[in-house]
This record gives sequence, structure tokens and C-alpha cells, in this order.
Amino acid sequence: MSVTTVRLQAEVEQHLEAIAGRLHRSKSWVINQALSEYIEKQQLEQERWTQTLEAMESAAQGKLVDASEVHRWLNSWGTENEQDAPRSGK
Repeated sequence: MSVTTVRLQAEVEQHLEAIAGRLHRSKSWVINQALSEYIEKQQLEQERWTQTLEAMESAAQGKLVDASEVHRWLNSWGTENEQDAPRSGK
């Protein structure tokens, strides 16, 4: 485990101490948890952005699915005749 120094605003430090006390954990533990959650959120946002760019590129190439096919597929969810997801014609 490595050590990193962080300068905190006084208000942030007070909240951090309060949270650590309430949880009966160290400030380091709380900071580690918060950063882990933040990093995970950032990774998910990056993944979504990458997927968005890929979808935009597919649309630009004409790889589209008609809305009526999508609605038909969605309406089949939970029925005995549930359909596979529609695919683009290209």
C-alpha cells in the first residue's frame, strides 16, 4: 500500500472525521472507499462514452434497426414468444 498526501478544506476534513467516527473506521479507510467508488464511476462513464461513440459510428455507417422492430421485440419480453433482439440489416 502506498502513501499519498492530500490537502483538504477544513469543512471537508470535518465531514470526513464525522463520517469516520460514525462508521468506527479510520479516515484513511473512508478516503479509500470514496476514491474506489469515484474511480469505478469514472470507469463506467468512460465505458458508456466509448459505447456511445461506437453507436454513433454504426449509425453513421447506416447500421440501424427500425423502431417498429425494436418495439415488437420489447413488447415480447416476458411472454411465451419472447423474441431475439433485432439486428441491423448491414
